Amino acid sequence: MKFLDVAKVYVQSGNGGNGCVAFRREKFIEYGGPWGGNGGKGGDVWVEAVDNLNTLIDYRFQQHVRARNGEGGMGKEMTGANGQDAVMKVPVGTQIYEEDGEKLIADLATVGQRVKLLRGGNGGFGNAHFKSSTNQAPRNANPGQPGEQKTVILKLKLIADAGLIGMPNAGKSTFLSRVSAARPKIADYPFTTLEPQLGVVRIDNTDFVLADLPGLIEGAHEGVGLGDRFLGHAERCNVILHLIDGTQNAIAKSYKTIRAELEAYGQGLADKPEIVALNKSDAIASAALEKACGQKVFVISGVSGDGVDEVLRAIAREVVKRRQKKAVRKEPKREWSP
Repeated sequence: MKFLDVAKVYVQSGNGGNGCVAFRREKFIEYGGPWGGNGGKGGDVWVEAVDNLNTLIDYRFQQHVRARNGEGGMGKEMTGANGQDAVMKVPVGTQIYEEDGEKLIADLATVGQRVKLLRGGNGGFGNAHFKSSTNQAPRNANPGQPGEQKTVILKLKLIADAGLIGMPNAGKSTFLSRVSAARPKIADYPFTTLEPQLGVVRIDNTDFVLADLPGLIEGAHEGVGLGDRFLGHAERCNVILHLIDGTQNAIAKSYKTIRAELEAYGQGLADKPEIVALNKSDAIASAALEKACGQKVFVISGVSGDGVDEVLRAIAREVVKRRQKKAVRKEPKREWSP
């Protein structure tokens, strides 16, 4: 399935059904009277996050979503049927923006979360609604109210516990294939990863999701290379694993380049907990890198697996720590009682 993380969709709710003008004309009903029913309500447009999707590719081919119109009222004071709702199913982590792409409407971050995007129009009143002692034979009915319409932008930010970043050919895909069941494309040329890849990692009875993001280069925030459009998928990560190719000459410069791109991107990405790992660990000195980043550097080999478990345990510790903090924030405060 092709990966798509941005989609533009036109949505429209249903129109309300018209009210009905009708009168009773049975043989043995002496006075008869108004008998027209109300129109049905138009369908709403809902957006629901589901757990069996990980791309917005469906909305590349379905760019118009419309709810059904309500049916008109009928005689015998029968109300028309309500229009069927339209439900847009999207992956968890989808954000809904106005057409300008700036104003956030909703952020669907949990499975089953639903938001009403547009409300259907109300049905019109039939002439039976207007009968009174002074107006015993009304011959008027209301038309149904029109539905709403707008164009929205869907943006997907994958839900992952840890994000894997680095320059092209740093060995990110090899690392992901080593620690999980994911099978990303691996080759000896840069930019083999053209879209984010997810893998589930298990270490010491702790499970977490690791996202491999396409490589960054200097000037990515200005659109150089693949740009920084995929960094949005790292915004929700609890920790970042910064993987650096140990076979290159300027290791410290490579680290500073990626950090500069994270700071230029913003959105709090540069403030997230970071674990630095030097990949392709064949006889590499990590002192210069430790001086540049100011923290311990893990030396690993994605091919042989040397040092991989230590990195995974460090990631797991950060993930568990952040999960515990989120759980504390969500726990409701209990009022004091004697």
